[in-house]
Amino acid sequence: MKIGVKDVLYRIRPFFILYLLVLCACLIIKFIYSREIIYFTVNGLNSLWADAIMPYITDLGEGFTVLILSAFVALFSYRKALLLASSFAVTSIAAQILKYIFDAPRPRVYFVHELSRIHFVKGLYILGTHSFPSGHTVTAFSAGVVITYLCRKKGWGVIALLVAILVGYSRMYLSQHFFEDVMAGSVIGVLVTVFWLSWLDSKQFIHSDKWNRGLISSGL
Repeated sequence: MKIGVKDVLYRIRPFFILYLLVLCACLIIKFIYSREIIYFTVNGLNSLWADAIMPYITDLGEGFTVLILSAFVALFSYRKALLLASSFAVTSIAAQILKYIFDAPRPRVYFVHELSRIHFVKGLYILGTHSFPSGHTVTAFSAGVVITYLCRKKGWGVIALLVAILVGYSRMYLSQHFFEDVMAGSVIGVLVTVFWLSWLDSKQFIHSDKWNRGLISSGL
C-alpha cells in the first residue's frame, strides 16, 4: 500500500490548514516584535488560575502521556499504536539532536540579570539549557498529526491542534521556552511526522490482519 506525503496531508487537512494559518500569524509576530517583547508580554499575562493549570497542560506534551495513549490504543489496533509511538520516538530523537547542536539558553539563563522581572510558577523547577526547540511542543504537534491521520472524523484534528497550541503556550508561560523554540518545535513535530507516516504506513506488514487487531481482539 503506497502512501505519499500528499496522501498524509490530505488526511490531516483540517489540522494542517489551520496550522499553516497559525504558523503564518506567529511568523508575522516574530518579524514585528523582538524576543524580549514577546517573552515578557506572555510572562506578564499571568494569574493564579493559570499558574495552577499550566503545569497540567504542559504534561500533555510529555513522552509518558503519548506512551500511555499508545498503550491504550494498542488494546484495539497494533498498527495505530505503532504509528503513534514510533512518531513520538522519531520526532523526539530529532528534537534532542537539535537541542544539543544549538545548546541554547532558556529564559532563566538568558535573562539572568532580569530575574526580578520574571513571574515564575511556585514549586516548578525551571530548566536552564537546551532550549531550542521545545520538546514538549514537538511531541504535542506530532501526536496531533497522528490522531488526525487516524481518526475517521477529521474534526478531531481541530481539537488536537488546539491542545497542541495550548501545550506550546504553556511552555512559554512556565518560562521553560521562548516563542522561537515553540514555533520550531511545532514545525518539527508536524513535518517529521508527516514524512514518517508516509514511509511507515506504506509498509505492507502494518496493514495485515495481525497488525490491525489489538490486545482485546487478540484475546490477550
